[in-house]
Amino acid sequence: MRDGQRIILMRGLRQGAYGLLAVVLAIALTRDGFSPAAIGALVTVSLAGDFVGTLVIGHNADRWGRRRTLGALALLMALTGLIFGFLHWYPLLLLAAFAGTLGTSASETAPFLPIEQAMLGSQNDGAARTALFARYNLVASLAGAIGALVAGLPALLARVGLPFETLLALSYCLYALAALVVAWQASRLSVAVEAQSTVAHEHGSLWRLLIPPLPHSRGIVARLAALFSLDAFSGALIGQTLLALFFHLRFGADLAMLGTLFFGANLLAALSFLAAPWLARRFGLLNTMVFTHLPSNVLLILVALMPTFPLAAVLLLARQCLSQLDVPTRQAYTMALVDPSERTAAASVTSLARSAGSAASPVVAGALLQGPLLVLGLPLVFAGGLKIVYDLALWATFHRVPEDSVTKAQGG
Repeated sequence: MRDGQRIILMRGLRQGAYGLLAVVLAIALTRDGFSPAAIGALVTVSLAGDFVGTLVIGHNADRWGRRRTLGALALLMALTGLIFGFLHWYPLLLLAAFAGTLGTSASETAPFLPIEQAMLGSQNDGAARTALFARYNLVASLAGAIGALVAGLPALLARVGLPFETLLALSYCLYALAALVVAWQASRLSVAVEAQSTVAHEHGSLWRLLIPPLPHSRGIVARLAALFSLDAFSGALIGQTLLALFFHLRFGADLAMLGTLFFGANLLAALSFLAAPWLARRFGLLNTMVFTHLPSNVLLILVALMPTFPLAAVLLLARQCLSQLDVPTRQAYTMALVDPSERTAAASVTSLARSAGSAASPVVAGALLQGPLLVLGLPLVFAGGLKIVYDLALWATFHRVPEDSVTKAQGG
């Protein structure tokens, strides 16, 4: 198997595990007696851990070895799943969420991404790179859809007499097993995925600690990172675990209903990736990123206003047809704009910005899902509004920036 295919397989395995756990987690933690605010805080701590992990990875992955780093991260992910499956002491869960990898969203923010994006960025040039990133995200969303569907099995099997709590624990075991397979696959990557050269990192200041050296691309990466951070902040208000919690508390949706809903949502997002390369070639990367994202955010706000579960579910599914089209184009846009020697650093900075942006908002979302505020669906309303601001700001910042380098990188 070629390295590119293996990297895509690893992403798919992880995303399948995330799709499973993101749905199960909300129900399992609620059954353990944790409040929405406590669940939101747990997600926030997990994303804060992703931020720290991405920071460390950005400085050291090329020096440590990309394959070795991916394997170690996968082992931490497996340990996290086992702790959540069998231990229910909240302080320990907070520690495991911070130090490990907890799948709470359909959009991965863990430190795996900058390494894999740098690997994929060196696999192909031009239009082939955008297509490769599209496949990378397509497989991830398909796997996330399957994982969400599997998440509904405990509720169905419990109806024939199997113990529900045991089935929930087995779900966490599947999460850990997927992570172990990822670690095995990382060990089978060839030496070609390693960085050809490494840039010496200076740690003499806080700025150098937070931002890897980007002598050729600092300005463009800084602007992208600031905007991506806003997008991630709003997106984390509606991470899949928090959306599942919203539908469970607001409409009484059980695990089987939630599994079916998020299977459909992730499947539609996956199918939308097939259109991303064609749209990017026809309309440009920036236009594809902005003008597919805007209507999806209007639909998100409308989900919060629906009085019944079927209506809210239909609008969420409609949103998913558009909301993820910007993901492969955003990744390809970033990789095409920066110097090849700075791709790991650029991917790390933008991933770091997304991790920082997403870390603060889940605890806010959890608080907004408690008591009488639940009926207002404020996390969805705020997320949709902030994402519209992001889209407009992205367009205002970059629509006059010449895309010659991007166009050439796509092959014209």
